[in-house]
Parts: sequence; C-alpha cells; structure tokens
Amino acid sequence: MVDSDHAAIVRMGDVEMTAEALAILQAAGAEGIEHPGGTLLAHLQRVSDLLASWGARSVLVSAGLCHALYGTDGFPVALLDLGRRAELVEAIGTEAEALVYFYASCDRKSSYRGLADSQGAFVDRFTGAPMYPSLEARRDFAELTAANELDIAAISPEVRIRYGADLLDLFTRWRPLLSEPAWAHCRSVLDQPIHKN
Repeated sequence: MVDSDHAAIVRMGDVEMTAEALAILQAAGAEGIEHPGGTLLAHLQRVSDLLASWGARSVLVSAGLCHALYGTDGFPVALLDLGRRAELVEAIGTEAEALVYFYASCDRKSSYRGLADSQGAFVDRFTGAPMYPSLEARRDFAELTAANELDIAAISPEVRIRYGADLLDLFTRWRPLLSEPAWAHCRSVLDQPIHKN
C-alpha cells in the first residue's frame, strides 16, 4: 500500500502530481517488484523523501519518486515504455519527467567518470549519443544518484560491505555537485573516512 505519510512532505501544490505519479507506479506493478528494503515502490518513496529532507526542489523530489520508471543502467526493469513519456509528463510535469529520462538514460560506464567535469561527456544509453549537460542537470543527476544509492546502502548491510568504498569514492569525486545535506548523509551511511581530493 502507498505510504500515506509520503505526500505530507511534498508541498501542497504538488500533492495532486504525487498522487498521479503514485497511480502510474501502482498500475505498472511497482508494489509487486522486490527491492532491498521491501518493494520497488517503497524504495522510490524513500528516495523521494530523502531528497525532500535534503531540501531539494519539488521537481527533483518528483523525479526521485519516478526515477526507475524507464529502467536504469543498473535496474533494467522498465515499468513505463519510453513511447509513453507523455503520461509521466502529465503526472509530474515536463521538467521532472525530463530528469527521470535523463537519469534513466545514463550509460554509467561512460558517464560517471566525467560527471563532475564541465567538459565530461554524458552518454545516453538509449541513443548512444554523447551530450554535455548543464551544471544544474549534473547536480540534479548527482543528487538523485546519491539518494538512490544511499537508500539501498542504508537498508542493506551487504550492499554497504560490497560497494560502500566504491560509492564513497564516487561521491567524493562528485562532491562539488552534491548539496551539503547529501554529502553529510553520504558520510553517515557509508561510515568511512573522507578521502581528500
């Protein structure tokens, strides 16, 4: 069932959008997909809540709720076909949907390395095309990635043991893109010494 407290942290003007997004996620079966910490839907709600707790703007909070709808490089299950992007635009707005697509489209092997570099290429895994996103887009991507990975690491000791050092290294490289609350949460969850650049 949908967490009734979830919409409470979203600004009142966004409650209707959140309800529409949750309806799309439920119709797509997110409640029935296992994920660390319960279901995919529960994970998506936690990511959205975490972004809100960091003071993220409402567009990014909405994108956090829907970030796995088109699948990702690390989670290949697509709940909504790319041909149906207009449905998500109607539910959460053009800018939030564009962030969901941007997140889903990331070819991680090609893109993670240079994300903090303004000249670093970001490769769209759906099209193979490189692009050079704006600083704001790179910050949104880094913040959403941190919320996603830190939620899983906080829930799963196995993930922390296996990937914690790599995640800390990644987020240390991305430090210029992360908000202070995201960086503090990263250090708290990963519970390792900070590596200086």
